[in-house]
Amino acid sequence: MNIVDHFMQPEVRPFAVAAMMIVLVGGVEVGSMLIGLSISELLGQTVDLGHDGNGGSISHVLSWINVGGVPLMICILLALGIFSMLGFLIQDVARLIAAALPPSAAGVLAAIVTVPLLRSSTRYAARLIPQDESYAVGLSDLVGRTGEVAVGPLDQGLPGRVRVRDIHGNWHTVTASAAPDSPPLPEGASVLLVDRKGGRFVAIAAADELTPSQPDRLSRK
Repeated sequence: MNIVDHFMQPEVRPFAVAAMMIVLVGGVEVGSMLIGLSISELLGQTVDLGHDGNGGSISHVLSWINVGGVPLMICILLALGIFSMLGFLIQDVARLIAAALPPSAAGVLAAIVTVPLLRSSTRYAARLIPQDESYAVGLSDLVGRTGEVAVGPLDQGLPGRVRVRDIHGNWHTVTASAAPDSPPLPEGASVLLVDRKGGRFVAIAAADELTPSQPDRLSRK
């Protein structure tokens, strides 16, 4: 059996489709970039789920797998790639032991294993992908979190950038300005995100008891 025949076997068809979708989605992204439009950026900036109803639960799940730490399109491609490779591997091992599993059973098993592997891979990818904007999901969840001014100073004029960590430990870089009655906040200052208006966060100086400890600040460098 050659590679093409193996690729088209019924028991691996869901994983072959996932592999082909990587090429299709990647091609759409490359094509959109050639005309000056990034589909991944548009998707990432429009996904902002709130707390109400099922949206809040979905937001927490997506945040847990680090949608927000990396562009949404990267998460999709990683998920498809991991799912596809796991599926082929599961079926190859099953054939060596006895016989190939039904596609549905192999698909469920591959999907279950994909979730933790996707979280690990996105956390690693977040360290490699330079970002000056957050592709965050559930941005409202970051209100009330402390962070550090990465690009500043923050004042009431042009916005700066703040690095902040969500409840799952994933880092985000968000646009922020100082509150109306706040003095300028220099780079490196610890700040508290108190509100979000017009697509940017409002920050004030963080109280000493809210300032991250020195070991925590060093751990991200």
